[in-house]
Amino acid sequence: MDPRVGIAVFVLNAQGKFIVGKRKGSHGAGTWALPGGHLEFGESFETCAARETLEETGLDIRDLRYLNATNSVFQAENKHYITIFIGAVCEEGAEPKLLEPEKCEKWEWVSWDELKMFGQAGSEFEGRELFLPVTSLFEQRPDFRV
Repeated sequence: MDPRVGIAVFVLNAQGKFIVGKRKGSHGAGTWALPGGHLEFGESFETCAARETLEETGLDIRDLRYLNATNSVFQAENKHYITIFIGAVCEEGAEPKLLEPEKCEKWEWVSWDELKMFGQAGSEFEGRELFLPVTSLFEQRPDFRV
């Protein structure tokens, strides 16, 4: 199967936190991921990021910028993704809504340091597994920071 292109968005608020959601109903169910989705034919990375974020969270985002890319193979699902990470900001005080409850259980604001603690034994985030493209970001780009 040929690789697909996914978009993942670091939506930052005024406090320097960004949203993550607990996935359900597709590959990566039960893991925590950024808003995002599949790049559609002819769509720019930024247009896809804004569309997917609005569809999933109701948040209007601005100041979109390319951050990084990863290469992830989901062995069990026989899927291969190139994930483009985009950074953006939302309006101060804006809160994500659960607009696709069949795909996401809930949204939470987390800091970069908190995200890096997901799954670590003894941390408040023990037992929270990250979606493979986010894990790939840490592994493939160890110096990356939002």
